[in-house]
Amino acid sequence: MSIKCLVIDDEPLAIQLLEDYISKTYFLEMGFSTSNPLIGLQRIQEEDFDLIFLDIQMPELNGMDFLKLLNKKTQVILTTAYSDFALESYEYSVTDYLLKPISYERFYKSVLKVKEKTENNLPVSTAESQPKEKGYFFIKSNGKQIKIFYSEILFIEGLRDYVNIRTEDSEYIILDKLKDMEQILPHGFMRIHKSYIANLEKISQIEGNRIFINDIPLQIGETYREKFFSWVNSK
Repeated sequence: MSIKCLVIDDEPLAIQLLEDYISKTYFLEMGFSTSNPLIGLQRIQEEDFDLIFLDIQMPELNGMDFLKLLNKKTQVILTTAYSDFALESYEYSVTDYLLKPISYERFYKSVLKVKEKTENNLPVSTAESQPKEKGYFFIKSNGKQIKIFYSEILFIEGLRDYVNIRTEDSEYIILDKLKDMEQILPHGFMRIHKSYIANLEKISQIEGNRIFINDIPLQIGETYREKFFSWVNSK
């Protein structure tokens, strides 16, 4: 799933910051940015966006008036240096309200709300099942979209708010939770530890409560042993 973003802010540095944050967040896609809200409004009529980052205080058209003219059900995160409009903004069902200066931590918490709302509104037959059928998904790394084939993944390691995707040739560290990765992975992957999801096809040997993938030992957590060894015994 990729969330397509539109950034509208009359401050070039604010646009640059948000574009940088978007490029670092794997489930966001930078669609368009402008310092002119009238151009932004026109662009929305021509193109679909999932999320708008909208500054409130702009000379041509302020954010609150922009919301009144917005006739699409697009999620909106307001960005401003002032908290005066916070209560009024929620009358328009905005997803969040970010006060400048915006830290990445606060930004990420905000866009996670967008991600959750988007996933909850998607039909079961589309978002997560479609990538599984295709055999791949995309991640963002250094501003690029990189295609990862499920068949190339050895295992995925959880690192608090990040995950490390290990493939035959590379590793990719992205912002995500291990439990969220479980939702997009197809049959053939199993959580074997609070910190690991393994590609079962890549296991070369099992020794006690450890598996080996490409000679890398991975511990099988106590919580996951029964399920894992049930799978082993079924083969």
